Amino acid sequence: MARAKNPAPSLADFDAARAVVGRVAQATPMESSRSLTAILGSEVLLKCENLQRTGSYKLRGAYNLIAQLTPAERKKGVVAASAGNHAQGVALAAHELGIKATIFMPLGVALPKLEATQGYGANVVLEGSIFNESLTAAKAFAAKTGAIFIPPFDDLRIIAGQGTLGLEILEDVPDVDTIIVPIGGGGLISGVAAAVKQRAAELGRKVRIIGVQAENAAAYPPSLKAGKPVRIDVHPTISDGIAVATPGALNFPIIKHYVDEVVTVSDDATARALVMLLERAKLVVEPAGAVGVAAILEGKIKKSGKTVAILSGGNIDPMLMQRIVAHGLAASDRYLKLRITLPDRPGQLAATSQLVADANANVVEVVHTRHGKFQINEAELELHIETRGPTHSNLVVKTLLDAGYQLRQIDDI
Repeated sequence: MARAKNPAPSLADFDAARAVVGRVAQATPMESSRSLTAILGSEVLLKCENLQRTGSYKLRGAYNLIAQLTPAERKKGVVAASAGNHAQGVALAAHELGIKATIFMPLGVALPKLEATQGYGANVVLEGSIFNESLTAAKAFAAKTGAIFIPPFDDLRIIAGQGTLGLEILEDVPDVDTIIVPIGGGGLISGVAAAVKQRAAELGRKVRIIGVQAENAAAYPPSLKAGKPVRIDVHPTISDGIAVATPGALNFPIIKHYVDEVVTVSDDATARALVMLLERAKLVVEPAGAVGVAAILEGKIKKSGKTVAILSGGNIDPMLMQRIVAHGLAASDRYLKLRITLPDRPGQLAATSQLVADANANVVEVVHTRHGKFQINEAELELHIETRGPTHSNLVVKTLLDAGYQLRQIDDI
């Protein structure tokens, strides 16, 4: 990747931000992962920023910016637009500094995120059906009232604050070879990459930085190819926290200068990553925060040496988590959904259930109907079945087929 002139904060800026951010942010844990180490073939550690105050790294940048406001600016208050993590980071940072905060959020924002933002003392204004409408309203509020607008990623003070996470990683794992970082607008990775590369150079070391985007919202690969920020159409993705259509104007040149590679991951891989983190690491992580792990699962990380994957946030709506876990189980071939055509006579439900039991699988949901495109003397049975993986799923299907049943597998979990 071509290197541009260094536009990033200096190492002195990052060290200064570390002293400021340390007043409120925790030094989050670094956990090893035997499961991911086995998959990657080299040691993998997880930087658990999902356990940060407010549940994400966003507090770091927000506090670093707001703490540098002049007394006159503080009196005007701050304003931001966000559907989640940035809102909570700004709200808590302002609360800690005794500054009034107004946060514009979309009308459909998840209730836990709304309540958390209010709980940190911010005045929440619900306006707009999508984030861009909330953003427009927030900027209009700033113009009208004089409140200081706090951007989510496109500010050098924000970048310096986020980069403190990279300095922590180097302190915890001095011999790290690769750091994997989620990318939305680019605030986190521009800070981490610039801080780590500068400190590593000072120590005579080299560290590889790999960014990860959701494939349905990946603005950086085409932008890096074009050599300038390119706006893309964002398609639906479970990783909504990094679904940004255009790279940040300040972030892009830093990423171009410091980041070694950017890869993309599917939503299926991200869902599988969430399930793995829940089961193996006992960690609750939001989809955007799990894309680094997803990249490992999809084989997108090569020759990485000792690797740290940043889990950037853990703020996930429980209802969304329920759906994603179900999807992740299906993507891992551990949850089968079958529709079976069978004769409409007594005993058929018991017979099919017994066959599933004989295959040592568990039926968790049953739907039986006589209405559909099949013969008048037939019925359709929909079975939701828990299995132990692809081999076991194939065994269940074979058992039913061998018994003479017509069936088809459904993927709309």
